[in-house]
Amino acid sequence: MRHFLTLFLFFSSLFLLQAQEQKVATDSLQSKLQVADSIARAVQDTVKKETREERKARERAEKERAKYYYKDIKKDSARLEIEHLSDVAWKRSLMLPGWGQYTNKGLWWIKVPIIYGGLATGYFVFDYWQWYYKKFLDELEYRISVNDSDKLDPDLLNFSTTGLVTYKDYGRRNRDLTILITAGWWGLNVIEAYVDSMLKNRWNIGRDMTMKVSPTFLPSTGYASSNVLSGYRITPGIKLTMNIN
Repeated sequence: MRHFLTLFLFFSSLFLLQAQEQKVATDSLQSKLQVADSIARAVQDTVKKETREERKARERAEKERAKYYYKDIKKDSARLEIEHLSDVAWKRSLMLPGWGQYTNKGLWWIKVPIIYGGLATGYFVFDYWQWYYKKFLDELEYRISVNDSDKLDPDLLNFSTTGLVTYKDYGRRNRDLTILITAGWWGLNVIEAYVDSMLKNRWNIGRDMTMKVSPTFLPSTGYASSNVLSGYRITPGIKLTMNIN
């Protein structure tokens, strides 16, 4: 009986000790959380919320810094001038086709006529399909508004109303496609000006590398035995020679 009482007192004291330690740990955790909350509130109160004007000013400053730094490395004057020339070339071609090619010099006297030739072709093709579309549209509107048996355009006497709708849609589709192709041609002019400026200013393409294209004869195979030189077991071809000094 005395041993049992001793064990009971021992386990009771151990349980009380663990309860006191858990309470101390809980109180310590609560005090730490209270301190962290007070610090967070103090920081939130002291940090001023960024206004819209301040955000715009900060973004402008970041963009301005990006012009003069690349991955926290300051750009030299040559790099800045090269980037400026590249930007000027494509922006000028965007405003006026061929202007960027003239800025880049080189073969601009060949490129500019090609650019304007493509734009002029796009205009004349658009004008044709616009006339084509209006021709069938006017006839269709006249027949619907007046009488299906009455014809306006003598060129379209043999067309039914369904045929007029089909050909009208065909002309409108080709007209819209011409507009897209012409806009793409304008965009291609901008891309060419930018790429040409990059190749001229950012990469050194000099006379150290040369390329030569010349005709040659190749050994004939079974697939190329139908040409006039098949009896000599040779076939004409093209040879590309590149020299790097």
